[in-house]
Amino acid sequence: MNRKGKVFFKDRFCGIIEENENGYQFSYDQDYLNDQSAKAISMTLPLTNRTYISNTMFPFFDGLIPEGWLLDIAQKHWKIDIRDRMGLILACCKDCIGAVSVQHIIEE
Repeated sequence: MNRKGKVFFKDRFCGIIEENENGYQFSYDQDYLNDQSAKAISMTLPLTNRTYISNTMFPFFDGLIPEGWLLDIAQKHWKIDIRDRMGLILACCKDCIGAVSVQHIIEE
């Protein structure tokens, strides 16, 4: 199952995060990279043309997932398993505290 999300930095589209059968990928959008004012979303994900690939969720994105009672509410409301990190990101990180947000891409 492939799931994707548009990543925004300060409400500006900057890249795509994706879960596929091999794990996770994150890549910056080329238009974002071409902008002289572009900034990396994280020190662990510096600006580059290459695609970041990982078997596990990138720690930066994992850190966007709420914790404690807020995570409990999200799990109960959307019935998402705590181990489904991509599901939690797509459900909970559209309006995060901080500069980065993720919007679920629903492909038909």
